[in-house]
Order: sequence, then C-alpha cells, then structure tokens
Amino acid sequence: MAPRLRADAELVRRKLARSREHAAELIKTGRVTCNGLPVKKPASIVDPNAALLVEELEEYKWASRGAHKLLGALDAFGPQGLTVAGKRCLDAGASTGGFTDVLLAHDAAHVIGVDVGYGQMVWRLQSDPRVTVLDRTNVRSINADVLGGPVDLVVSDLSFISLTLVLEALLACCTQGTQMMLMVKPQFEVGKHNVGAGGVVRDPAQRHAAICQVAQRALELGMGIRDIAASPLPGPSGNVEYFLWIDAHPSPTTSIGPGKEPDQQQGKMPLCILGTNEKALSELAALAASAVEKGPQ
Repeated sequence: MAPRLRADAELVRRKLARSREHAAELIKTGRVTCNGLPVKKPASIVDPNAALLVEELEEYKWASRGAHKLLGALDAFGPQGLTVAGKRCLDAGASTGGFTDVLLAHDAAHVIGVDVGYGQMVWRLQSDPRVTVLDRTNVRSINADVLGGPVDLVVSDLSFISLTLVLEALLACCTQGTQMMLMVKPQFEVGKHNVGAGGVVRDPAQRHAAICQVAQRALELGMGIRDIAASPLPGPSGNVEYFLWIDAHPSPTTSIGPGKEPDQQQGKMPLCILGTNEKALSELAALAASAVEKGPQ
C-alpha cells in the first residue's frame, strides 16, 4: 500500500504549491479539494493517488498582488503608445515576480529580474527561459554591461529606498527609445517626519511632493516625463502609489518646449516634459497634481 501523506506536503510534492506555508494558505482559503471533497486542514491525510485539485482564482493567477499594479499602469499608458511585446525588459526589485509575470503575459521577449534578496521569484518564472534572475544584486550597482546589454523597457517596484538614488543606475541600463514605468512610493520619498501612523502618507500635498521630487531628478538627468498615473492597488499599508512613465533618452522633437503644448501629440505617445526650466517644472507640477487628484482608477 502506498504511504498516505499530509495534504500540505502532497501539494508541494505535486508542485501545486510553492511551499508547505503556501499549501496551508491554499487549504485555509478553501481552494483545495481531494476526490471532490474540500480539504479542511493542512495536516489532513490524503492518498497519493487521490485527485488533489487547487481552484484557480483570478486573484491568484499572478505571482503576486503587485501584478495588478503594473496591469493598471499598462491600462493607463498602453492606449497612449507604451508597449511591451518583443521588448527586452528590466524588472528592478523583482521579488516574487509579479511585474515579471505581467511583462511575459504581454509578450516581452526577455525579462531580467534584479533583486537584493535571494530565491524569492516563484519557480515557474525562475525556470522560464525568457527570464534571467540576478539575485543578491543592488539595483544601484547595475548598468547595461551587468545586464548583458541595454534594455528596451524598465519597470520598478522598490522599497526602503528613494527612487532618486537609483535613477542614474537605471538610466545606465537604457538605450535610445527605452521607456520606463517606475512606481513612486511616497512613504520612501517624503522623509520619516511626513509619514503618518501605520507608515501611510495621507497628505495629498506630500504625495504630490514625492512624485515631483522623483520626476525632477529624472529631468535633471536628461530624461523626459510622459505621463503619471496612480496605481489602482494601494500598498500593503494603504499608501497610494504612482507610476511615472519616463522616456530615458527623449528626442527634443517629441518634447514640450517653446511653441508646443501638451495636447499636441506626434503619433500616439504624449509629448515629453523635458528640462528643468520654469515651463517644464510647471507642466510637471500640473501633471502630478492631476494624478493625485484623480487617484486610483
């Protein structure tokens, strides 16, 4: 007779769960059945030949809840011309791979996931030939050589560091035409004295300041700001977060400048805000204010 096993262990053995902890979560949320009957406890004993099934829910389709943040950014920027298909991408702060998952689903040619941690990305992504994982790597230390060449698209979901400190490194990974979707987390931009109870930045003025601080640093480095949108999903503590759409190496002919207005577009992409003159900073402040006022969509 084949040995009978704990349900959580059997889920891991069959690769239906990443770990015993993940298996326990699946069971506790009522998503596991054995021969058509719900499994009540992780320690429940199951036959190794039993039909063990995990219900697939939309919210569990992706490697992490963060995937829904990038999906929202693509919904906001995609109609304006930002594309993923066929591109070599950098996922800065890849963690379990939520953003990487979305990029692959949108037909990215390859994704390089960089994270200071180790072994966090889910196995199905780690083992995907379209994914290269650079663990134990500080984003501030990367450039195109480290990545084996420049990338066409950069996305980021970084915590406990200001984006102003990593923009130069991200720019060093780019080439002409590279676009960025960088998530601004106000709680890591405004200083501890402006962060409220529970680590949440509740003051809209502080959120606006956080966006402008990061965007202005990008402008100082010669990058262009195309658009700003609030993430549809808040951070774990409830912080409203924002995506900056940045053109790494904008052409002056596609930028807001003397004699041009933001609503004059060439092709589908919105004109860039470029430079740090009074006009550019005024346009940036207005764009950020609009994103803060609209909030998550």
